[in-house]
Amino acid sequence: MTDPASKPELGRFGSFGRGVTPQQAKDIEALGYGAVWVGGSPPAELAWVEPILAATTTLQVATGIVNIWTAAAGPVAESFHRIEAAYPGRFLLGIGVGHPEAHTEYRKPYNALVEYLDSLDAHGVPPDRRVVAALGPRVLKLSAQRSAGAHPYLTTPEHTAQARELIGASGFPEAFLAPEHKVVLTTDTEKARAVGRRALDIYFDLANYRNSWRRLGFSAEEVTRPGSDRLVDALVAYGTPEQIAARLRKHLDAGADHVPVQILTEDENLVSALAELAGPLGLTVA
Repeated sequence: MTDPASKPELGRFGSFGRGVTPQQAKDIEALGYGAVWVGGSPPAELAWVEPILAATTTLQVATGIVNIWTAAAGPVAESFHRIEAAYPGRFLLGIGVGHPEAHTEYRKPYNALVEYLDSLDAHGVPPDRRVVAALGPRVLKLSAQRSAGAHPYLTTPEHTAQARELIGASGFPEAFLAPEHKVVLTTDTEKARAVGRRALDIYFDLANYRNSWRRLGFSAEEVTRPGSDRLVDALVAYGTPEQIAARLRKHLDAGADHVPVQILTEDENLVSALAELAGPLGLTVA
């Protein structure tokens, strides 16, 4: 579906988290990051978006993701149009199906996602200003067919390469691809793995992630809590800022357009941590 001329332009790297203050967003923009991604299934009203955009000039805001089970398409579309009218081209709507363990109403997720995309179409949300959370082949193809592209979560550069090849073979070589990757700023391997395991813990209960890791070649034992060191090291980058940057750039080398970086740190340390990475990532600091 993606027209190269209308492909989202979020820069090479962004920041991913549960949210940022307007001042943090302003500081993140000054460091050269192109976007902030906000996860945690935000509500349909998306009232937090405008203050971030008002405090910045070029920074994009993306949702990673609005959950189709907890935020109806109609109100989400209203929010999109409100934000788009005030800040044209600076908001990217990320949507996804979440996981069955968290939602009692969860059933036939693929069909529900198609229906949600149909509803967004009916409410005039342009496909090139939305992305779909996608891990497996079927939803990766759908993301390219019905949106700007895919926002995979908790994957590896190897998955990015597979995703790029798959959506290309499906007839959408220009589809947008923005895989999230977690980071711990330490050279202490044991500390990094401990922090990483705490962040990963909930996902060991979720079949869609375990299945995704199995497709990447990890064994059933490796994707069972607490997870193998090999799995943690694949999903969580650590080391010197230069080593971390090299790991993140592997996603770009594999075909990603943009990498949302989730730094596993306290909220008040977010900007300083991103500042440590900005130079090694080759970002232009204002």
